[in-house]
This record gives sequence, structure tokens and C-alpha cells, in this order.
Amino acid sequence: MKNFDINEDPHRRFNPLINEWVLVSPHRSKRPWQGQNEAETSDSLPEYDPTCYLCAGNVRINGEVNPAYENAFVFENDFAALKQEEIAYEDDIKDTFFKAKPERGISRVVCFSPRHDLTLPQMEVPGIENIVHTWQKEYIDLGAVDYINHVQIFENKGSVMGCSNPHPHGQIWAQSSLPTQVEKTQTNLKAYFNKHNRTLLEDYVKEELKLGVRVVVENEHFVALVPFWAIWPFETMIVSKRNVNKITDFTEDEVSDFALTLKQLTTKYDNVFETSFPYSSGIHQSPTDGESHPEWHFHMHFYPPLLRSATVKKFMVGYEMMGESQRDITPEKSAEVLRAQSDIHYKNK
Repeated sequence: MKNFDINEDPHRRFNPLINEWVLVSPHRSKRPWQGQNEAETSDSLPEYDPTCYLCAGNVRINGEVNPAYENAFVFENDFAALKQEEIAYEDDIKDTFFKAKPERGISRVVCFSPRHDLTLPQMEVPGIENIVHTWQKEYIDLGAVDYINHVQIFENKGSVMGCSNPHPHGQIWAQSSLPTQVEKTQTNLKAYFNKHNRTLLEDYVKEELKLGVRVVVENEHFVALVPFWAIWPFETMIVSKRNVNKITDFTEDEVSDFALTLKQLTTKYDNVFETSFPYSSGIHQSPTDGESHPEWHFHMHFYPPLLRSATVKKFMVGYEMMGESQRDITPEKSAEVLRAQSDIHYKNK
């Protein structure tokens, strides 16, 4: 009987954050067709676009005029997924297939800078620090609203990820309930903390740093790595080395190191295929329900869809939709590819 080789043989890996498995098929990456490493040529944008509703001084769809902002700019989403209006509701329907309840919340847009053409990897570290400070302020302000129990900070980058405007920006959705993925994560984080009196990610990061094979970027306060259980080909996660529950607990040195990590990681992404690398990213941190959450450990997920080139993408279809998540390239190999990329953006070489 053949001995198991994790780099060659089909196997499943367990994700302790959400209590799910992923199928890994490393032998499939040896298929003869690998696509072309062709650069995308349509990612050149002007510094200012008079037709862009996110650029400074321009008019948005609701008639409001953006101020002449110089750093990050936040406004209420003109097409909000959540509404602040309180709706009367009586939960008197039990044991039914047709459960529904109102969800109250606030949706905001965060423009990263007035420059229409500057994504995170092309910004200077002080500019990214300003974004981090903006996220901190929004977490405090939104979390202080009495009915807000969770603040989700995220970015959809690139049209393939559903981004409707190329001006670099992210979003914040704050709501009264814990979203499904957050609730699943909290359940597992709490179970681990109750058993070990340490956070799951605190212990996980220590083990990853010992091995080093999935580490992409590391500095004094943060590590960016490809999780052992990653689903997307170049999925990564930024984790604080210190047990920090939320972004507002950062020291100024941690703000600077987090900003630097964001710049370095996203630069490596762009350099892989010499294109503006699309992704969905989001911060996971302590809920804002007024309770103590020692189980939470600050981390940020990056889920990019690109697989073999700037135009070849990974799709969650077939088995992934009917069975469970699956990947071909191993997390160790994708970490090796990302780690090897320069910290200098390909456009600046």
C-alpha cells in the first residue's frame, strides 16, 4: 500500500474556524493545459474621472456632491443593502419552513483616496495607515449604535468580484445580527478558547511560523499566510501576532505594520500575473454587542479568484456546489509563488 504524500495524493484538510473540510487534489495541477501567463491590459485608469461618482468633487446618483477629500472618505451607501428604519415584528411563527425576520443595519462606502487609479498596492504606507484609522473610527462609531452587534469591513476589488466602480474603495455593513460565517467562526473560536484559555489563531500562527512553508509576509506584529485549509488558489489570511480582539486595540506600531503588510501582500498579488489582482477581502474581529469576546483574534481574509493567469479563474462549480470546496494547487505551492514575488510593484520596476 502506498504511503500518504500530502503534496501528491488527494486528501481533505480541516478548517477549524468554520468546522468544514476542503478537498485538495494536488495531482490535478500536473494537467498539461495550464493556460497562459498573460497580463491584463485594460487596468490603466486616469488619476481623476469626471464621470466617476466616487471621485472628489463629483455628483453622486442621489444629487449629493462629494467633498474635495484628500484622504479616505466615508459616506452612507446610496444603494444600501441594510436600512436603519426600525420595523415592528412579532416572532410568533414556530417550527415552520418559512421563517423570516427583519434585519436592521447601516451600509457605508469607504473611498481609499481621491486618486481614481491608486489601488492599495500602489499607495504609500501612510495613505494605507489613514485607511486603517478610518476603519477604526467606523468600527467605534457604528459599534456604538445600540442595535448594531456586528461591523463587517470588506473590499471587493475588480469587476470579476462584482465591483461596480473601479475607483479604489471598500464597504462597511453593520447590522443587528451576526452574519452566518461570523457566527460559525465565533462558535468554534469560543469552544477552543474555553478549552485552552488561548485563542485558536494565537496557537495556529505560532505553529505556522515554526514551519514557515505557508508564510508569505511577516513583520514584528503581523503575518500574512496561506491557510492550511485554504480554498481559493491564492487565498491568504493576515493575522496579528499579538492576541488582539479588534482593530481598535492596535498600537500605532501595529497600525503601521498592518498597513505595510497590506501593501506588501497586495503588491505580491499584482506581481503574480502583472495585473490588478481581483479579490474579496474582509476583516474578522470581535462583535460589537457589548459582551466580552476573549475568543476573538483579529484576522483578515483575502479570497482571489485567479488561478493560472490574469484571465483564467477558479470557479466554484459542480463538485464544489454539490459536495464541498476543492482545490488543485496546494496551499504550500501557492505560498511559495506569492512569497517569491517582489515587494516592488511591477508598474514601478
